Amino acid sequence: MGGIGSGRPSGLGRNTVETCRAIDVNRLNREGCLRPGWAGGWQWSRDGEKVASINLRAEEDRLHLSYRVRVAGGDWEDVDETVRIVRVPCRFGGTRPYFICPGVVNGISCGRRVVKLHGSGRYFLCRHCYRLAHASQSEGAWDRALRRANKIRMRLGGEPGMASPFPPRPKGMWRRTYERLRNEVFEAEQLADEAFLIQAEKLLTRIDNPKRKRTFWP
Repeated sequence: MGGIGSGRPSGLGRNTVETCRAIDVNRLNREGCLRPGWAGGWQWSRDGEKVASINLRAEEDRLHLSYRVRVAGGDWEDVDETVRIVRVPCRFGGTRPYFICPGVVNGISCGRRVVKLHGSGRYFLCRHCYRLAHASQSEGAWDRALRRANKIRMRLGGEPGMASPFPPRPKGMWRRTYERLRNEVFEAEQLADEAFLIQAEKLLTRIDNPKRKRTFWP
């Protein structure tokens, strides 16, 4: 028995943070999903279509997760998971919530204080337990710029992708903050376009001018 961290899919380590579904404690807190007694659903979508969902129930210092999962092509399983929540005082008042990772890998409890938990296997654990890399570790200029833009879009409650409509200003956000973030998105997407064109031109050049193979005669 490997504990909570067991049953992870083969090929783990090649996965990235960005390709896994995640729950973000800050976003849940903004949406009011961490209020004691709150219960409801959370879902992930792609191109406006629902691709996965999870049921949540909040208590004072913990969040209960209920969902179905299929690991490594096996049968669908019903999973109930409980994640502890701690609230750390902020410097200028108020508190900030964090998840306490429930992972147990090789018999050792994780217990890290994290903002996000990732559903890369049977349970939602931190990226350290799943050994997830960041896409930025192997991405080019086009990927970096687009990832930065998508991150801001999702932070504002929108969908990733330049074809998606830009999300409206979230309630409570300063207008100047919203305008700054919107400008950052447009600048990053412009850089992504430029980087893509540069890569396309290099590819076309290689296709039009292939290196002549050298022939060696005996």
